[in-house]
Amino acid sequence: MKRDYYLLTLPALAVIVLDQISKFVIIRLLDIHETIPVISGFFNLVHVRNRGMAFGLMNRPGGSDYSFYFLVSATIGAVILLVFWFAGLKKDERRLILGFSLIIGGAVGNLIDRLRLREVIDFLDFYISPYHWPAFNVADSAITLGTFWIAINIVLRRSSNG
Repeated sequence: MKRDYYLLTLPALAVIVLDQISKFVIIRLLDIHETIPVISGFFNLVHVRNRGMAFGLMNRPGGSDYSFYFLVSATIGAVILLVFWFAGLKKDERRLILGFSLIIGGAVGNLIDRLRLREVIDFLDFYISPYHWPAFNVADSAITLGTFWIAINIVLRRSSNG
């Protein structure tokens, strides 16, 4: 079981470090709202700030303290919930640990921004013609991948048991 803690913490730490380094580079490379085309018609590097959560929900300029405290509390609560879920895993559920780790690392990466800046730095901008996916970052990617990993493993486990 001791090894399982490494499986939880090491990927999470890697996500946090990659997330913070990538955001540091973007801050140094681009002014806010500046764009660098990388693949014309498909992908840009941008520097935007998000006071809200995924897809810009609750993202209002000069957002209220209520939103800030809600998002910080929700993030901390989610991390605690995942740690408790991890602690209660059975041996045949160990495949879920990677998903927990990715989500925790992403949540902490964005929490660092939120506590330091009161907003999250986003910089990956994918689009086709005028249709843009909301900008996101390494932490958001880790949260998404971790969520899919957990969902797929739960579905596969249920289908093999039933």
